[in-house]
Formats: sequence, C-alpha cells, structure tokens
Amino acid sequence: MTQTTATLPTSATATTMSSGLRSLHLIRVAFSLIWVALVFTTSASLVSADEPTVIAAVLLVVYPLWDAVATLIERRLTGAGSTNGVSTINMGLGLAATAGMFVAVFSTIGRALLVFGVWALLSGAIQLVVAVRRRRTVGAQWPVAVSGGQSVLAGATIAATSASATSSLSTVAGYSAFGAFWFLVSVIALSIRSRREKR
Repeated sequence: MTQTTATLPTSATATTMSSGLRSLHLIRVAFSLIWVALVFTTSASLVSADEPTVIAAVLLVVYPLWDAVATLIERRLTGAGSTNGVSTINMGLGLAATAGMFVAVFSTIGRALLVFGVWALLSGAIQLVVAVRRRRTVGAQWPVAVSGGQSVLAGATIAATSASATSSLSTVAGYSAFGAFWFLVSVIALSIRSRREKR
C-alpha cells in the first residue's frame, strides 16, 4: 500500500490540528461515558448465553460504528500524512465490526462479545501504529499508545472468554470506561504541549 510521506506542519497548522483533536477526544469521552452508563443501567446483567435485548443490540452495533465515524473525523482534522492508509484500514475495520455485530446480536451475547473482542484487539493495534507515526507531527501521543496497547490486551481477553458462562456486557463497559479515561488524558497531554509551544 502506497502512503504519503508526512511533512511537519507549520506552528499555526499544528495548533489548529491539536485543538481539533482535543475537541474530538472530549466528544469521544462523552460518548463513551454515556454508552457505559446505558450499558450498566440496561444490559450489564446479560451473560454469554443470553440473547441481546433490543437496547443491548443497538448499543453493541453503535459502538464500532461511532469509532469508524470518529476515525474519519480525525483523519480530516490531521490532513494528509503517513497515517492515512492506517486510518483507512481502521475505518474499514470499524465498518466490518459493525456489520459483524449486526449479525451477532441476532444470536447470543457470547457471539457479540467475540466480535467486539476481535475488533478491539485489531483496532488497538492500529491505534498503536497511528500513535507512533503521529508523535512528530502532533506530539503528546503516549496516552493514545497506552490506550492502544490496553485495547489489544482487553480485546484478546474479551474474545478468549466470550463463551464463558460468566462473561457479560459489563466487561465491554469497563473497556469503554478505560478508553474514555485515556482520551481524557490525551486531551490534557495535548493541552500541555500546546501551551509549551506558545511560550
């Protein structure tokens, strides 16, 4: 796959990019917290052998779909660069996970957890790659890298235990809550970097 070589942005462009990413990450924090609250109040007791309720099905389908949309917005904020090819793969993965989840929710929670786990693992690996490639053009990418690594480990665990009788949707709610935490840390890290650059 051919990828465009990233060029270092001007100070003004970098500031705009950083500001846009902070806003997007705050939106992602809000989305994740609302999603977690809805899971815990409506679906946390559903375990592997249960059939998803309508609310649980909607929540499970919406999550990877939102991630694909957020990836598209992030790509537009950061412009052309070495992460475009990777972000395209990530968007495709999010849409594939959405389609897979749409099928899984007509089966059992266990199947949905398997789809979710595989998607979390792969998207986490992609997030790690993006963080490494973007460290020079945007900076303050260590929270994104840590979040990606955590997503890989959590995804592998969710997928491996998806058939367990005790596996439930509270597991993915915990995953989303940690994701929200790291997006918030990323906002703080980007803000600190932006203030240092203005001095």
